[in-house]
Parts: sequence; C-alpha cells; structure tokens
Amino acid sequence: MAEEPWVVVGRVAGLYGLKGWVKIVSYTEPRDNILSYRPWHIAVMRNGEKSWQALPNVQARIHGKGIVAQLEMDDGPNTAGRWLDKEIAINRTQLPRLAHGDYYWSELLGCKVLTLDGIDLGTLDHFFSTGANDVMVVVGERERLIPYIKGSVVHSIDLAGKIMRVDWDADF
Repeated sequence: MAEEPWVVVGRVAGLYGLKGWVKIVSYTEPRDNILSYRPWHIAVMRNGEKSWQALPNVQARIHGKGIVAQLEMDDGPNTAGRWLDKEIAINRTQLPRLAHGDYYWSELLGCKVLTLDGIDLGTLDHFFSTGANDVMVVVGERERLIPYIKGSVVHSIDLAGKIMRVDWDADF
C-alpha cells in the first residue's frame, strides 16, 4: 500500500476579523509548528473526490492562545467563509526525518493493535494528548483507550505490516 503523500496538520475553525482572516486549529505539536510549513494545501472537492489546492501566499501568526491566518490576499469576511471546516495539509516530504524508533502519529493510524498474546484489539483510529502521555484510541468490537508508552505498553511497531503489539489486558 502506497503511503499517502499528504499529512493533515490542521483545519480552518472560524472567521477572524473583517479582512478575510480565519482561525486555525493546529494538529502539530507544539501547536505553532504549523507556522513553519509552507506551502499549505487546503482540501477541496472536485468531481466528488478530495484534492489538495496549494495556498502559496498564506500569512499566519500566533494570536493569543490560537493561530490566525489569511489564506488569500484579497479575501474579505464574506469569501473567507468558504474555507470553514476545511482541512489543511502539507506534503509528507516537508516533515523532518525522525530518529529510528520515533514515529509521526499519522504513520501509526490504521495499525492493527494486538496484545502480546496475539488478541486483536482493533485498529488505531486516533490519538489525543493528556499532558502526562499520549493516548491511543483503538476501535474494535469496542473502543479502547490505551496509553502510548513505548517499552512498558507499546512493545513493537511494524510499519510495513501496519501492526502494533501492546502489553494490554483485552478485558480493559
């Protein structure tokens, strides 16, 4: 299976001001890392399929605890609304290389999660951060929340086979 060339790094969450700026929810860690990637691409539907439109002239900045951006230079509040709830992506090649054994969340999504005894817990659907550690949401016959702690919980990851082995009780 070919790796998806696009990595979603955020989305447009709302309008900001009168000159076509929008509020951005960043999925990067830390949140302001989204500002270091250019160009941004935005999801658009063409002939019923999602494609990515480059936004080469984005102006973006931190504003309070959030991020705001002007996606097109001549936008006003009436036209900026077309970007609401659209995903923002970058090309995977824009991501820095990680050390051996480190992974981007996007690489792990879709992995089959198995216990050390081989019990299938489901598929890794998404992550969230608690501050103390990251948590995997694994969806199978039911949803499980499993801490992403390498070594004690997560024992091995086979990216090519999309399999993660965890030390986790199937009854949890």
